[in-house]
Amino acid sequence: MDGFIGEFFGTMILIMLGAGTGAGFNLNKAYAKGANWTFVCLSWGMAVTMGVYVAGSLGSMGHLNPAVTIGFACFGFFPWSQVLPYLAGQFLGAFVGAALVIIQFAPHFKATPDEASGNQVGIFATRPAIKSPLFNFISELFATFAFIFILLNLGNFTLGLKPFIVGALIFVVGTGLGTTTGFAINPARDWGPRLAYTILPVPNKGNAYWNYAWVPMCGPLAGGILAAAIQFALKG
Repeated sequence: MDGFIGEFFGTMILIMLGAGTGAGFNLNKAYAKGANWTFVCLSWGMAVTMGVYVAGSLGSMGHLNPAVTIGFACFGFFPWSQVLPYLAGQFLGAFVGAALVIIQFAPHFKATPDEASGNQVGIFATRPAIKSPLFNFISELFATFAFIFILLNLGNFTLGLKPFIVGALIFVVGTGLGTTTGFAINPARDWGPRLAYTILPVPNKGNAYWNYAWVPMCGPLAGGILAAAIQFALKG
């Protein structure tokens, strides 16, 4: 149960802060409207840091990401018996975190009349800069591979200052590899908020683009499994 609770609240904090950044960046009359990519990557990095601290304190390993949980489990770095509670916590926490952002920014959604003005699913989930399904998938695979391969070499990343290293890692993955697809690198981070945007009463909302959603699901899972496979081959 500790794993579910830690992953739920850690992922909720991650999405509250990360999607909150997206809302401030996109929505009319928010002070951060039009901020740059560095701001976005740094904010998401710190969102992950704070989520990892919360999750670790509440008894989980701070995965916050099905690509981490499943990739680790496939090669013995994490027990399969805990996978379902972790996944449930991640997806539910992401949904609730997005719902809280919708509430907080309700006046700004009302002030942003359409997608062209910034009322878009990109506040919560990812879309590619250039739509090219194969290369979008490869981009997510590469970015997630780099992220999780480094995580595997950090040891227990909930301890001490290591969550700040994880945040710095998110930042550099975002600036280095994230500009093609928006670096989901996390199926729960993408699908939970995308679902919240789809089914909750968001004023003036645009298209949720579920026809793209297979990429931020499958690309990160493939990247996580590949990273764990190589780590297993190198270190056993």
